[in-house]
Amino acid sequence: MEPGMERGGTEQPKNVFLLGPDERNFALMQELEHLAPYRLHPLLDKETLMYGDTGLEQLLADAQERIENFPEPVHAIVGYWDFPVSSMVPILATQNGLPGPSLEAVVKCEHKFWSRLVQREVTDAHPSFAIVDLDNPETPPGMRFPVWLKPVKSYSSDLAFKANDSEELRARVADIRDGIGDVGRAFDFLLSKLELPPEIEETGGMACLAEETVRGEQITTEGYVHGGRAHVYGIVDSVCYPDTSSFLRFQYPSGVPEQVQNRATQISQDVIEHIGLDDSTFNIEFFWDTESDALNVLEINPRLSQSHAPLFELVDGLPNHQAMVQLSVGEKPTLPDRGGRQRVAAKWFQRVFQDAFVTATPSEADLARVREEVPGATVDIIAEPGHRLSELPAQDSYSYELFAVYLGAEDEEDLRGKFDRCIELLPFTLDEA
Repeated sequence: MEPGMERGGTEQPKNVFLLGPDERNFALMQELEHLAPYRLHPLLDKETLMYGDTGLEQLLADAQERIENFPEPVHAIVGYWDFPVSSMVPILATQNGLPGPSLEAVVKCEHKFWSRLVQREVTDAHPSFAIVDLDNPETPPGMRFPVWLKPVKSYSSDLAFKANDSEELRARVADIRDGIGDVGRAFDFLLSKLELPPEIEETGGMACLAEETVRGEQITTEGYVHGGRAHVYGIVDSVCYPDTSSFLRFQYPSGVPEQVQNRATQISQDVIEHIGLDDSTFNIEFFWDTESDALNVLEINPRLSQSHAPLFELVDGLPNHQAMVQLSVGEKPTLPDRGGRQRVAAKWFQRVFQDAFVTATPSEADLARVREEVPGATVDIIAEPGHRLSELPAQDSYSYELFAVYLGAEDEEDLRGKFDRCIELLPFTLDEA
């Protein structure tokens, strides 16, 4: 009998542990169980992992205990969230002898300064960058305003600020210094597990990076790397609210010219392979300047974007979780192409740009009406009644999210019309006093 086969010729189920599953993504991933013998098992909960007070070392210990107490063989450990989940996956996979990326390669992607240093070795598609002293912030020599300031590790654009002059730079660095410890201390713990180059040893996990502002349309390549070879399977447009850095929607497939998509694909492959990431999904965010035709890497993530997964399901027929799961059990991903029920799909964000107290959010009757009038719409209410918008976790530095909705359509005009109707049907009462 072949390894991995039960008597009768059926393949044995593969137990896949998922760090911090949320309801939306877990439901999408369960579709994969019908296509292959995967059994999904939650490993710790999202609130504990992403927003709790438990330290990273204890989270790893709790996860390992759950794995060791599981009565059957464990075949894979996966996760689609940002830090700390993205860094826990390689540690737990290595501890348990399972396929997965190395911790060093993951941290090279996630440490923004280290990532820039590695990118610079294979491409010039990046902005000028430098470390700014948190205690004595000065404009880096030769750097032109405006600049973006951000911790070397954060998530969801938290503590990312734009500065237009030296005075703003000093003020924004002070804001970063006050909040950097939340993630920075845990990131320092990870760095202590690695042999670091001198520049990163000196910088550590609690440092501020300055980058010259780059402009243009934003796109994201989604891909995977298997056997040391990187592949891009889709490109998503990231459209911002006018004159802001806050996202209005993620739209798939991309509408930028084919030659731009080809260049972004090649840069993605070159950088990922040079970093040494393997057995992992990834996504890379770019700016494309429509006037100069320049491409610039904004950020590299050693994971898929869970926000994009429903878009792939709507357009291609399966969420791109398929690639993550197949890689985790040592298989080369097999992804469908344009086999879905929609020609275009988007995740839309309804935002406001001023803090407020949330008095009321849409009712169940409101949500039912959306389902009736906009078939296929999937709504996530983000704002919570009885709280200020500024109390919401994982927001960017300039806006507050009220709700998000996934929509599919025949074309972009239809997509916009559906979103406009959702706004009309989903009332929020906000007190700005």
